[in-house]
Amino acid sequence: MTSATTDPAGDRLGRADLHIHTLASDGVASVEQILDHVERHTDLDVIGIADHERIDAALAARALAHARALRVEVIVGEEVTTRGGHVLALFLQERIRPLQSLRATLAAIHEQGGLAIAAHPLAPYPTCVSARAIRRLQADPDRRVHFDALEAFNPTSPGKTHHAQVVALADELGMATVGGSDGHLIEAIASGYTTFPGQSAEDLRQAILARHTGWHGEFWTFRFQVAMYGRQLRKYSRDIRDDLLGALLRTGTGRDLGYPGGRLRPPRFTGASGSPDDPPRAGGERAAP
Repeated sequence: MTSATTDPAGDRLGRADLHIHTLASDGVASVEQILDHVERHTDLDVIGIADHERIDAALAARALAHARALRVEVIVGEEVTTRGGHVLALFLQERIRPLQSLRATLAAIHEQGGLAIAAHPLAPYPTCVSARAIRRLQADPDRRVHFDALEAFNPTSPGKTHHAQVVALADELGMATVGGSDGHLIEAIASGYTTFPGQSAEDLRQAILARHTGWHGEFWTFRFQVAMYGRQLRKYSRDIRDDLLGALLRTGTGRDLGYPGGRLRPPRFTGASGSPDDPPRAGGERAAP
């Protein structure tokens, strides 16, 4: 499926998958596996690493991409759990605290220069922002509590069942629309993506703000989602085992968070010496100099 957005200049549109998870939350691939796959097997220009309630793996991915001079640019993101549903926060400098109200979360994202996107909205689940909440916030005179876009294409079951309603709501409210894979597996990356004029992360930011983005992708099959859940369950079992062994044996290690230094306790990124990023600790806090 695809939206109709095209570049008025006739140039190639950039492509971005803004919603990717790693081992640091509920994904099953490491940062390095994701970067290698994107670089070798996709035509994506930009990716957003958006783990649940943390940004350490995203900071590590950005540092590794920079240190290795990769083609793809990495946006530091977070999928934030709020009391009104999940919010995809992009272009972050610091982690956003979870379980706040939608208003407080959107304001916190914008206060650090980020963009706020309603992730897989409208489905009748606690993780999905409702149409009523979106309308109320978009009508608020305080622009700090507005969403910058709706995730109009998300290949998961909630995204599929409410896709048409999300597109209609975005049209009704004059909102930007984006697509993302919500990828927890390597194979899912780029199954949903955003197009935009330009190729850089900053071009993407400006396109979202100017409402010049398009969504694209293919919905996952039921079989694919069941297989994904099975791989996630095996990951959780390994995580519990590794955390318990690390604590019992006092090895100073724990579960794999998916980046160099991610097994250390406390976790600290150790793999891109000379990059402009300070080593991030778990959750995204930066290590003391």
